[in-house]
Amino acid sequence: MSMPASHSTSASRLNMAATIAADGKKDSWLSKIGVPKEQQGLLKKLLPLGTMFFFILFNYTILRDTKDVLVVTSGGAEVIPFLKTYVQLPAAIVFTIIYSSLCNKMSQEKVFYTIIAPFLAFFGFFATTIYPNRAFLHPHATADWLLTVLPRFLFPLVSIFRNWTYALFYCLAELWGSVVVSVLFWGFANDICSTSEAKKYYPLFGLMANVALIFSGQYVHLVSKIRAGLPDGIDKWGYSLKLLMGAVVAGGSLIMGLFAHMQKNVLTDPDCVNQEMEKARKKSKTKLTMGESAQFLSKSPYIRDIALMVIGYGMSINIVEVTWKSKLKAAFPDPNAYSSFMGNFSSATGVFTLFMMLFGRFVFKNYGWGVGALIPPSVLLATGAVFFGLILSPATFTPLTTMLGTTPLMLAVLVGALQNIFSKGSKYALFDPAKEMAYIPLDSESKTKGKAAVDVIGNPLGKSGGSFIQQILIGYLGSLSACTPYLGGILGVIIALWMKATVSLNKQYLEKTKGMKEE
Repeated sequence: MSMPASHSTSASRLNMAATIAADGKKDSWLSKIGVPKEQQGLLKKLLPLGTMFFFILFNYTILRDTKDVLVVTSGGAEVIPFLKTYVQLPAAIVFTIIYSSLCNKMSQEKVFYTIIAPFLAFFGFFATTIYPNRAFLHPHATADWLLTVLPRFLFPLVSIFRNWTYALFYCLAELWGSVVVSVLFWGFANDICSTSEAKKYYPLFGLMANVALIFSGQYVHLVSKIRAGLPDGIDKWGYSLKLLMGAVVAGGSLIMGLFAHMQKNVLTDPDCVNQEMEKARKKSKTKLTMGESAQFLSKSPYIRDIALMVIGYGMSINIVEVTWKSKLKAAFPDPNAYSSFMGNFSSATGVFTLFMMLFGRFVFKNYGWGVGALIPPSVLLATGAVFFGLILSPATFTPLTTMLGTTPLMLAVLVGALQNIFSKGSKYALFDPAKEMAYIPLDSESKTKGKAAVDVIGNPLGKSGGSFIQQILIGYLGSLSACTPYLGGILGVIIALWMKATVSLNKQYLEKTKGMKEE
């Protein structure tokens, strides 16, 4: 029996469409470069994720180096503990409340754009409008008067008030690290990656991200050279700020473009993401209020241990960094020289972290989550001991300074830089992937609001906790240098508690992941 002509024509068109679709898939660019078909979906997901992470950390490195130049060269490293306690921590708490409310009302896609766009708008506005008008905006006369009536212990707060636009920039630059890196990016990655994918590929995400450290560090160094070559009569630092913030805005635009691409082309592809899980994820909304979430999370030993790890890292790195930056300012009082040094420092961190990323993948694969998570506190403890030893007993290192032809101050700066490079490299390669893997076995409520509470409050709480300790010691002993022996001992106690929380979390993580499908 023959098929009617109309049916035959329709069938032919359907077959042709199917053939074109199959050919299109077969002839994708991944196929053309020889990627096996079974791995194309994974690469289609991981490449844009890794590129997003590249630009997020590219921006963060520029912002981190710039905020340090603005704050340390204008008010001194002693201002940082006060900034973290009285500006950064309240801002983080406010953001967490706003983020929790947005998650209850909006889709993940809308939350992403709603949060990241104001960051980019501010950084662009700071370079083009706020900084050029800083003389008008900064209340120098009032600050000078406050110095005559307030006790010396409050002088750092007066400095924050005097340079309030720098403090605001510092606050938002810090929030970029905790909000965009930890909450937006890692929250998105955890939603679309399985536990087995995370173990294999999370350390490799950092390969692209830490190439960003190298590129952004050299970009900062290049801008410093351009600034140094400008003729007199030009606001050199203002000119370089426009170049730096222009790169941040451009990088942020690419981040949003990549996120939009993934929403349209990756999350809808069954080869990349399980469509049933994706539909369930989009339909699911967190239902607890912020207060109820805090109560819920306070009863979870699992979340509490993650929070203790984050707080432990924040307190430890803050104690070491503030002491190091006080030495750095003494060695490089000029903003241009300070910025140039920080650019090279960021590039060196990126190079070391590239090596650590490969090492981290080997550790997670062969020795498991627990060993990988314990390496960062061990590194920070060992390198911190060397750094504080140099500060407390410089005479011991006199033969070394003589042999190197340098000064004790410059040796302290270089040893502190190495300490920070090793600590940050192990953080990016091991601590961050381990922390993010720990969220994957959790339910939607714990993932979303637990992650926001831990990353956005826990990290600043750790840094402000270390800052609060420093404030008390500075107020009691009179100077940061006098506090150094006590800070070294406190650092050891904090790292010990951090390690204890990591061991506890490892037991719970192994229990939760037992029997989970390994793909």
